[in-house]
Amino acid sequence: MVQPNQPDKNRFFYARSRYYGQIRPECLVFNANLQEFAQKVSFISILETSGKLAPEEAYKQIKGLWKELKHSKKELGIANEQDR
Repeated sequence: MVQPNQPDKNRFFYARSRYYGQIRPECLVFNANLQEFAQKVSFISILETSGKLAPEEAYKQIKGLWKELKHSKKELGIANEQDR
């Protein structure tokens, strides 16, 4: 059963910022991936800071998320500014 305030909780925990960059599909997708990365890193940091996750495990998880983000950037064909 969904609680009446569930959408508010989701908006709070999974906040999305407005996108101001180039309006191209690949940029929008990468921005969504980047925001998800930031949110997950934040949660991992909180868990590590509160002692619920070992520093080594936090590092391992963040490193894995970083690799996923890099892979997504490559797959979307987004180049670095110096590559253009």
